[in-house]
Amino acid sequence: MKKILPYVLILIVLFIGAGVYLDLKKTSMKTVEAMQSNSEKMEKESMMKTEFKNYGQAPDFTNIERWINSEKLSIPELKGKVVLVDFWTYSCINCIRTLPYVNKWYDTYKDKGFVVVGVHTPEFGFEKEYNNVVDAVKRFNINYPVAQDNQYSTWNAYNNQYWPAEYLIDKEGNIVYVHFGEGEYDKTEEAIRELLGLGLTQADDKMMSEGAGLKKVGSPEMYFGTNRLEFLSSQQKPSVSSEYFKFPETLQLNTFALDGIWRFTKESVVSEQPNSKIRLKFHSGKLHMVAQSKDSQKIHISVDGKEYPDVLVGNSELYTLFDSEDYTDHIIEILIPQKEFEAFTFTFG
Repeated sequence: MKKILPYVLILIVLFIGAGVYLDLKKTSMKTVEAMQSNSEKMEKESMMKTEFKNYGQAPDFTNIERWINSEKLSIPELKGKVVLVDFWTYSCINCIRTLPYVNKWYDTYKDKGFVVVGVHTPEFGFEKEYNNVVDAVKRFNINYPVAQDNQYSTWNAYNNQYWPAEYLIDKEGNIVYVHFGEGEYDKTEEAIRELLGLGLTQADDKMMSEGAGLKKVGSPEMYFGTNRLEFLSSQQKPSVSSEYFKFPETLQLNTFALDGIWRFTKESVVSEQPNSKIRLKFHSGKLHMVAQSKDSQKIHISVDGKEYPDVLVGNSELYTLFDSEDYTDHIIEILIPQKEFEAFTFTFG
């Protein structure tokens, strides 16, 4: 028994030592994991932290014709607030896709010292009409102030060139953050929060992924008016007087053609005969058209030879003609039953 006892004691010491070692190892691993987690968190916060740049004092709202949802506002009166100036126009698909985010920011932070001013600068003549803008403000559930900038005075004061465009102004009245076009909604919201003195927030996955489909689009915006006409088939020539057109036998990618009697204006093309047609070859999963019709009518749509639901066109606004996830080449044909249909642009998404 005496001979066995030392070995038993040695085994007990070894087991105790092994247990202490394992506990220390677990503690060490937890410490390392915590350090790694904190490091990753700090790195993520550092990456998300906005790099502000002082672009100088924000210009005031200049030569505004009407204010919607608000009395007249001015930049000096808004000092002490964080202000987002959003240039938009109601038939622009890029603006339309941005508006839900602007609405969300306004609803979330309006009681925390945040103000949004939507500067509506028209792209087409019909967008200058006050009632059209009011209808659009209601349609898109916009509750923040909207300034009608019909003469481009505020647009020019900001040296702006894009729809949409966001200018973020700090409490001292300086422009410190600028973003053009769609996307980076998470970054813009973090910039708003930082200027308001709020903590960083977890970015919405939808915000992070929004616009991914836009990278698949292989067609540019196409205008019908002679001011910016680029994509009419080379086999057809525009005319400001009524002219008969016939579809060419073939159509190149990113070109459109007409069939029937049509008349071009500086901003649009107008059908002068019932059952006129438009054909387009494009590369995208979604197609929209800015159009209007003197008398509301249903236009008939076929894509790649397959019939799609009719689209009712009346007031001047943006209409969706094709909505899919098939980002390949397509040919759409549009049959317009009544005359005096007016098309302004094709846009893609």
